[in-house]
Amino acid sequence: MQEPHRRIRAAYTGTTITVYQAYAPRLGLPAARDGRFPAAWKRDRMTWIKPSFLWMMYRCGWGTKADQECVLAIEIDRAGFDWALANACLSHYDRDVHADHAAWRSELKAAPARVQWDPERDLHLKALPHRSLQLGLAGEAARRYADEWTVSITDVTPLAREIHGLVTAGDLDEARRRLPQERPYEPAGSLRP
Repeated sequence: MQEPHRRIRAAYTGTTITVYQAYAPRLGLPAARDGRFPAAWKRDRMTWIKPSFLWMMYRCGWGTKADQECVLAIEIDRAGFDWALANACLSHYDRDVHADHAAWRSELKAAPARVQWDPERDLHLKALPHRSLQLGLAGEAARRYADEWTVSITDVTPLAREIHGLVTAGDLDEARRRLPQERPYEPAGSLRP
């Protein structure tokens, strides 16, 4: 079956969705230990969450990039995730969506979340022709993500390293079996373009 050009792919339940982020161990390890983001986590800055495990592996280099050595799976409330999507603006100007650059800038400044569509990745982290969601959270959305929507935080760095080792060894079938089971996700509300 042909993949649509843009699709949210995620592991989710009836009430939660899993997103990924990577941090330096000084932030990631306490977050995983306590199941909450520590006070040192800056709630006033933009944070980007990724529902696609492989896109996160591309971004953090399988947990090897500086200050991204701790890969976290954050299970969050689906209602919160859907709220962020419904209140998001595209991270870039699109003439088919926005009247002009000024209208887009105004919307972007006011929106608590940003939608960005990035190329999905394969096991070798090469770009695929279809795109997956990266969702930026700022202001109210970032605070609610950290303090209200988060259900659990798990350190999946060992899983990332295990899968990377299998890919490096050429055992792609076993690497695929170890991946989180992601499937198409349909938000409860409307998804802005």
